Amino acid sequence: MDAGGFSGASADSAAVEINRLRAEKEALEGRIRALEAQLENAPPAGEETPANGVSGCRLSPEMIFRYSRHLLLPDFGVGGQRMLSQSSILVVGAGGLGSPVVLYLAACGVGCLGIVDSDVVELNNLHRQIIHTEAYVGQSKVKSAAASCRAINSSVKVVEHQEALQAKNALDIVEKYDIVVDATDNLPSRYMISDCCVLLNKPLISGAALGLEGQLTVYNHNGSPCYRCLFPTPPPTAACQRCSDSGVLGVVPGVIGCLQALEAIKVAASVGEPLCGRMLLFDALSSRIRTVKIRGRSLYCSICGDNSVFTKEEFQTFDYESFTQSPMSDKSRPKLSLLPDDARITSKEYKEIVDKGESHMLLDVRPAHHFRITSIPHSVNIPLSVLEGEFSKLDSALTSSGEGSALYVVCRRGNDSQRAVQLLRNKGFVSAKDIIGGLESWAQDVDPNFPAY
Repeated sequence: MDAGGFSGASADSAAVEINRLRAEKEALEGRIRALEAQLENAPPAGEETPANGVSGCRLSPEMIFRYSRHLLLPDFGVGGQRMLSQSSILVVGAGGLGSPVVLYLAACGVGCLGIVDSDVVELNNLHRQIIHTEAYVGQSKVKSAAASCRAINSSVKVVEHQEALQAKNALDIVEKYDIVVDATDNLPSRYMISDCCVLLNKPLISGAALGLEGQLTVYNHNGSPCYRCLFPTPPPTAACQRCSDSGVLGVVPGVIGCLQALEAIKVAASVGEPLCGRMLLFDALSSRIRTVKIRGRSLYCSICGDNSVFTKEEFQTFDYESFTQSPMSDKSRPKLSLLPDDARITSKEYKEIVDKGESHMLLDVRPAHHFRITSIPHSVNIPLSVLEGEFSKLDSALTSSGEGSALYVVCRRGNDSQRAVQLLRNKGFVSAKDIIGGLESWAQDVDPNFPAY
């Protein structure tokens, strides 16, 4: 040991022991609070509980009948239901994850249920966002979700926050609730919600679903880490996909959302073992569910660490979109501008070329499974990912289109097509031009009957 203090190994060992003791302390304090709540509502000594149990548990006859299957569970029972009915839970996001979360929390009798979302219901939401119906397409998701919750349990207080949760309003909204459920689908929101929960000392139930996989854990509870403990540095933008880009099987967020509701109920009712310090991973194709241990709380975390100086004032001005280099809303995707004007044309200009019968070739650089969904007639599909190895094929196809044929490139939204034109022009295909806005622009400005996806 150095004369001035601990050696590196001793310091690490001490840090681990400190974390373990803190976790035990928080668990004990939670148990004490639960027992105190039961003691507070127990009948006075010598006084028997009435046959209907109302005096001792403060459950009305209607509640006893409604939640009778909960009350019959020895590990949940009257105490669990009473704590749940006195708790307040905020669900951020009323989409694929949020739909089963808010439905089950309302049905199970949470005392106050807050729902935050600024989006509106769209037809392509309904395969996974089961809380919404066709009747609500075009209307607020919060309004739709609240109506469903009230329809299933009119005794639950539902609070509607028809706004985007942002750093400037998050503290005011979150502080009103006991527990927070993150049902969002973007990286800046995950960091922001986690930071907010640390500042306000709120447990956070965090879930994610993409494609055919999902995961969830419980942050900032019983000594568990916060999101920044695990991911102090945001991953590359290319690694952050959304279901609007990569797709998702509708039932997958449903499975994860149900498990998020379960974890929120366990935390609210102080029952079972919440997923603190563990992460549940779900693989839909193999039907495998596994739980892995995750890193503990970091003493050096910039948000929850022992020496953190992150304040509420700093939080409210922190730019999470810049920090993660990604937008909170998938409706504000960045539009690249990689090419000079003479290397780009609009979808309307391309339509004029088609109508005039000018000799040309249309190259679609979307992935093959995207091309099978829909495409502009007579286009040739060579995905951007393999384009560099297909120059000879492209050259032959261009030659067969006629001497002096121009080459136009399209993708889904107009970003990959620009990358493709850059590559093509560098390899000698100097006639290559990008169609601005891709197929989205074609559907919006040229052919309103063209399938959007």
